[in-house]
Amino acid sequence: RKNTFCVHCHHVLILSETSQFGGNAPLVRELGQRQRLNEEVLPFSAFLTDNFGRRHSYLRISLTEKCNLRCQYCMPEEGVKLTPRSQLLSTSEVLTVAQLFVREGVEKIRLTGGEPLIRPDVLDIITELRKLEGLKTIAVTTNGMNLARLLPKLKEAGLDLLNISLDTLVPAKFEFIVRRKGFHKVMEGIDKAIEMGYNPVKVNCVVMRGLNEDELLDFVALTEKKPLEVRFIEYMPFDGNKWNFKKMVSYQEMLDRIRQQWPSLEQLPLGKTDTAKTFKVPGFQGQVGFITSMSDQFCGSCNRLRITADGNLKVCLFGNTEVSLRDVLRSGASDQELLDIIGAAVGRKKKQHAGMFSISQMKNRPMILIGG
Repeated sequence: RKNTFCVHCHHVLILSETSQFGGNAPLVRELGQRQRLNEEVLPFSAFLTDNFGRRHSYLRISLTEKCNLRCQYCMPEEGVKLTPRSQLLSTSEVLTVAQLFVREGVEKIRLTGGEPLIRPDVLDIITELRKLEGLKTIAVTTNGMNLARLLPKLKEAGLDLLNISLDTLVPAKFEFIVRRKGFHKVMEGIDKAIEMGYNPVKVNCVVMRGLNEDELLDFVALTEKKPLEVRFIEYMPFDGNKWNFKKMVSYQEMLDRIRQQWPSLEQLPLGKTDTAKTFKVPGFQGQVGFITSMSDQFCGSCNRLRITADGNLKVCLFGNTEVSLRDVLRSGASDQELLDIIGAAVGRKKKQHAGMFSISQMKNRPMILIGG
């Protein structure tokens, strides 16, 4: 073994000339190049830095493939074949992976699903994540169905941020979109989050032509009296969601429509790694944002990595290449061997995704099996 330590971040840059996962001399050279990219800014793990200098400090972990809703843009109508429980990451495996990523520089972890709040040990996972030194933010994306009931315990466990999915303010339309009842439960969860001091409470709304684009102004009006950030998400293609270009309402079209009602709408400064372009109506308590993955991609500032519920690392939401961390973990690999695998995957991340038309033709998981 030949170990080389980075004097800046004290991480091993070179484990060995060869390992059980094959010769890694090219990876060694590449990691050195990535480390040099980092040294020009701040010390950061070379394993989580790609060849374009993007530093991945944000990890999304899917806790389950199961969901108590059947949203049309997320899940095929016939449902999906669930992975056997034994092949999903266990609680200890989730925490092992999280600890490794945090040690390398991840500062924010978002728990997703499926619906993360139906996983029985979600409170235990958040409690343990809270103990990780260096982890600044724990977030959850939820459909809100169980939120009002669980939120006091979630907050006590250490939950910092909440994103709640809601695509309509019309109860009957809600049932059509999600193929289930429960609109009032979601609204109760949003109100509970506000009551418990979450600010802003982020509300994710996937905008689909012919379905809910007529509610844009109603959603913006919600931000007048409530500390919400309503985030309008362009409809994105995933397996089984019947995506087509005509259903997509672009960011510019949404913005134009809102500006007709509120000409004074002002854009807020964009953070370096923000995905949402945010705006505010002067005098309103909350704000609105736009996730423009299709019409105006933000790949250049991407700092996100994803782990699916069955333990695969995805370096891009729209990429169909995956690496199984679960199999590496269960083979008895060391942390350093895991980092070799992670570093190689991050190094293969492309400069940007393929664009909406190519993505719509590409084989990928349904959204529910990715975790958003």
